[in-house]
Amino acid sequence: MKTNAQASFRPMPRLALLAGGLATRLRPITTTIPKSMVAVAGEPFVAHQLRLLVNQGIYEIVMCVGYLGDQLRDFVGDGSSFGCHVEYSFDGDTLKGTGGAIRQALPLLGDVFFVMYGDSYLPTSFAPVYDRFLDSGKQGLMTVFKNGDLWDKSNVEFRDNQIVDYNKRKPTPSMDYIDYGFGILKSEVLAEWNADQVFDLALVYEALVAKGQLAGYEVSERFFEIGSHEGLDETDSLFLQIQQGSK
Repeated sequence: MKTNAQASFRPMPRLALLAGGLATRLRPITTTIPKSMVAVAGEPFVAHQLRLLVNQGIYEIVMCVGYLGDQLRDFVGDGSSFGCHVEYSFDGDTLKGTGGAIRQALPLLGDVFFVMYGDSYLPTSFAPVYDRFLDSGKQGLMTVFKNGDLWDKSNVEFRDNQIVDYNKRKPTPSMDYIDYGFGILKSEVLAEWNADQVFDLALVYEALVAKGQLAGYEVSERFFEIGSHEGLDETDSLFLQIQQGSK
């Protein structure tokens, strides 16, 4: 598993961790706890995520929280116990969607920031992704994985190192790749959206593709997720194997 924060001398930007959803696919587990607090190999999933980010050289994290977000804040605190600094952006009374949550958190994120889903564990190197983004000159970047509908429905057409098409709602047969769950955005992209609007991050990516402003980076390591019971079981097994191997 790669964790080479030393791969680039460029300082890494802040990361928006999207952890505010209702997690209905994990019911009844998430009836009383948020998805990020679901136990994986004996501890809340967010602990694994934060250690991954720190190992990649990402020390400034903004958690976009909503459903039962107080529990997440009580557990993580300021992030110092994980070697990072964590701030929080709460959706409020109405969940804003992944895009709306980022839009609300913009004052905490800076001009350029990473984005990662709160249910994803991504064992790849992040520094080369950032380098690709800086070299691209584009407003955003999406990491992609050649999924072939294996672990989830593929939703990206990626050709000659370019994202040709992306549609999470209406995937086409030519889409062999999937959104890996780790992206980079300039804050100016989200600033164009209505701050009171409820919208998904997928719509932001679609708009960037239409303008030719979404760079792509292919990763070779498969993703793990806890968004479903099957995914949770796979991720739990991954960490149990890691724990056994370290003994």
